[in-house]
Amino acid sequence: MSDTTAPHHQSPKPKSRQPAAPVNRTTARIRTIATAVLIAALTAVVFDTVRAGDNQSNAGRVLAGYAIAWTLFAASVWAVRKAPARAATVLVLVGTAAVAMAALAAPPRTSNDMYRYAWDGRVQAAGISPYAHPPAAPALARLRDDWLFPTEGSCRAWGLTRTDSGLCVRINRPTVPTIYPPVAEGWFFGVHVLSPSDSRHKPLQVGGAVVAFGTTLALLAVLRRRGDPCRAPARAALWGWCPAVPFEAVNNAHIDTLGVLLTVLALGTTTAGARRGALLGAAIAVKLLPVLALPGALSGERSPSRVVRVVSAALAAVVLAYLPYVIASGAGVLGYLPGYLQEEGYEPGDVHRFALLRLLLPDAAAGVTVSVLLALTALYVWWCGDPARPWRGALLLTGTALLLVSPNYPWYSLLVVGLVALDGRWEWLAVTLAGTVLYLGGPLLAGFPLQAWAYGTAAICAALGACLRAAPARNLLDRRRVRYLPCT
Repeated sequence: MSDTTAPHHQSPKPKSRQPAAPVNRTTARIRTIATAVLIAALTAVVFDTVRAGDNQSNAGRVLAGYAIAWTLFAASVWAVRKAPARAATVLVLVGTAAVAMAALAAPPRTSNDMYRYAWDGRVQAAGISPYAHPPAAPALARLRDDWLFPTEGSCRAWGLTRTDSGLCVRINRPTVPTIYPPVAEGWFFGVHVLSPSDSRHKPLQVGGAVVAFGTTLALLAVLRRRGDPCRAPARAALWGWCPAVPFEAVNNAHIDTLGVLLTVLALGTTTAGARRGALLGAAIAVKLLPVLALPGALSGERSPSRVVRVVSAALAAVVLAYLPYVIASGAGVLGYLPGYLQEEGYEPGDVHRFALLRLLLPDAAAGVTVSVLLALTALYVWWCGDPARPWRGALLLTGTALLLVSPNYPWYSLLVVGLVALDGRWEWLAVTLAGTVLYLGGPLLAGFPLQAWAYGTAAICAALGACLRAAPARNLLDRRRVRYLPCT
């Protein structure tokens, strides 16, 4: 028998898995048009919702607008997954810009945090540390105007507060210093300096839109470089089109958005090193929540020197950001942050911290249990995480923390939205949706255990998604079944 002749008993080679044939151009064009129509509808709903009123005077109407927006968002993301990559990229960028601009159509509607941002920027422009005095302090009286400190009317409109001294103010917690870390304060100062006089809320909203759009660009860049470029647009759409972005990042101008951008850039760096640590430290100095991404940034990292570089760079970034304010304010640089953390126990009404664990454990044990669970999750993420996908562990720890703490504020989960866009595990968006339902629907359903129901449903969604993804043969969430056109 010749050497070149295959023996009769040789088993045949296994058939290779053939890639799915691309859809035809007509179908792709239809899908592109359908996605564009859905995005146009989402933009219209965002515009109409922010102009419908606030969450006190017209709470039901606002909640209905949010519900329709989330439905259109889900349909849009599903449709864009099967659009050609180049068209999908254009749709993601145009759609992100469109929904952000729609959210600029009205002043903040569900949160008055932005007014504190504007005040902190004004105080810094006057050469005063924002940590030195509360807004109601007589020492800052010369900085007051009729926008943030109305002198006419009953002081009963949305967002207005009257202090014990009789001062009417649009800023929440006017009798305590600011709570925001130094990079956030730097952003407030920069926006104030660059804004025209008497421009009021609009510059901060525009700044939120710019950062939200920049985050979409960063997601596209990171996913194209480190993931599948064909899937990058659909992943980025999970951020750019998510209703939480136009409503919380743009209309309410929450500073959390800047922390999301810095976290995406940090986790998008190719290796765990000083650059990743410095970017993550800057994110922590915007809002403390990105500290939960630190174990993910160290996923699978066994080298002590690299761990030290990341952690030390993060600490150095935080210290350097605080240094100018420490020089100006001394020990008062923390402002009202410790008091805020103590205050936010969600005690009034039906909303409490650790809502899910309180269903199973005594109140006194819930806090300790949460600390232990988060510590174990952080160790798991660090030791067993995928170093090629550091965002996966960051998403697991951040999402788990929000489920356990069950916050009343939906903007806390903007970081989850950004991490979902990096990782594609869209079931974690249920955490954002739970916070939104609780925040808007809680006042309408007094006495109903909405917090436990909302976050319990989100926990079930996250667990179900993990189970489905753990069974490849039966994986209903496996996006490899989606047929893409060639990336052109």
